[in-house]
Amino acid sequence: MARFIFVTGGVVSSLGKGLLSASLGALLQARGFKVRIRKFDPYLNVDPGTMSPYQHGEVYVTDDGAESDLDLGHYERFTGVSARQSDNITTGRIYRDIIARERRGDYLGATVQVIPHVTNAIKEFALADTDDVDFVICEIGGTVGDIESLPFVEAIRQLRNDLGRDNTVSVHTTLVPWIKAAGELKTKPTQHSVRELSSLGVSPDVLLCRTEKVIPNSEREKIALFCNVSKSAVVQALDARSIYDVPLQYHSEGLDEEVLRAFRIEDAPEPKLERWHDIMDRLDNYEGEVTIGVVGKYVGLPDAYKSLSEALVHGGLANRSKVHIRWLDAELFEHEDASLAAELEPLHGILVPGGFGERGSEGKIAAVRIAREREIPFFGICLGMQMACIEGARAAGIEQASSTEFGPTPEPVIGLITEWMGSEGLQERAADGDLGGTMRLGAYDAELGHNSRAASIYGSTSISERHRHRYEVNTHYVPALEKDGLVFSGMSPDGRLPEIIERPDHPWFVGVQFHPELKSRPFNPHPLFASFIHASLQQSRLV
Repeated sequence: MARFIFVTGGVVSSLGKGLLSASLGALLQARGFKVRIRKFDPYLNVDPGTMSPYQHGEVYVTDDGAESDLDLGHYERFTGVSARQSDNITTGRIYRDIIARERRGDYLGATVQVIPHVTNAIKEFALADTDDVDFVICEIGGTVGDIESLPFVEAIRQLRNDLGRDNTVSVHTTLVPWIKAAGELKTKPTQHSVRELSSLGVSPDVLLCRTEKVIPNSEREKIALFCNVSKSAVVQALDARSIYDVPLQYHSEGLDEEVLRAFRIEDAPEPKLERWHDIMDRLDNYEGEVTIGVVGKYVGLPDAYKSLSEALVHGGLANRSKVHIRWLDAELFEHEDASLAAELEPLHGILVPGGFGERGSEGKIAAVRIAREREIPFFGICLGMQMACIEGARAAGIEQASSTEFGPTPEPVIGLITEWMGSEGLQERAADGDLGGTMRLGAYDAELGHNSRAASIYGSTSISERHRHRYEVNTHYVPALEKDGLVFSGMSPDGRLPEIIERPDHPWFVGVQFHPELKSRPFNPHPLFASFIHASLQQSRLV
């Protein structure tokens, strides 16, 4: 039977519940346990797929096509366990399913209520598909006291009674702020947060206290006394120099040992943390440096490109190099080629990421052109690949080349995809249909040309990568683009959908329709990012 760890947060948001869950999962995994991590999101959206990145950060996509919270990216990167659609639930999805069941008459005339119907649905989600793991870590979004979170807290209260205290542990993340004027740490916010959680029927077993200063023993004793936990269960969490140092830091503070003690597990093997020490050694003792320019639309909020920025770091780890990222707003370069060239020419690599909408598109196309003409390593992802195709078409003389995503065009190099083959057969979408959950989502296979750069990078001619897009390259234009030197080196198995483009006459010019950043791990960097950073390192020696 799986044991459950419930992670909650109090005082303020952004205390790092996602990193706590991911790090704890990695530490338990390092001790030989099998783990699965799940996220409960209290918002009313069915999923984050239609939310602005400025509202919620990036949308993380799983192999089975779920649009999910970015914390699932942390879970995958830290444990290597691929997330599934069943690992992220929202209030919106729960209510949608309950109302559908009510309309069908499944409740046999009963009054549908938060308790028991909503809480039962949450518990069913938490318990589903857990027979093959030792620990299930459930992170509850938001902060204790939020009205949206109340059904989830009530559900975990019930689960603790249903499963027994030996099979459930509550870990609560709080803030211990440093008040500069007073020159001291304050424990009262933690006390109030724990009191609020306890008033809802959940008494935490372990406290993770985020703080800027070391918590003295006297303050730990005060927290333990007023929060009804042992002193050893008050675990401090100082700011780390890298998120990949967090598992090591939390282990040194005794987090995993304290959680196991709460489960009365005394004979667990010591964790094997060599991979994390190796990662930190590569971060601290790098042998080269590169600067990569990311020309995007949402650069004002780095979390909008969280997996991308981490994948670039992983590419640096593969090359034992430090990667500096320069975020460049594509919209600022819509009509200023000279300004854009001045920004891009000193860079060692240029990356144009995915996105939606016309805003900033001409700036991205200009970035592609400069990378092509100045022979700067270029990596285009999803929309970035499409911009490279439009730029290539214009260079080939198709001056009005554009995308139907941006409006009517006489030269639709990029067009709306209305059908494709998936694992469940033919998938069809209407141009005027719903936006949410209607894209080409999840893992799809691709076949690579035998003599292509892509096949050389992957070491294979058959790959599977995750997608999230609604528009595709119009294959009508492939002959004209290839005549101008743009090679379509990767295609869907049926040969209908372009997956990878490259320029053989360029030092490193690759565009992909999928999102390789979603499958990159610090201990297993994605080969495309490793190769891109390697090429950028070579460029750095030329600049």
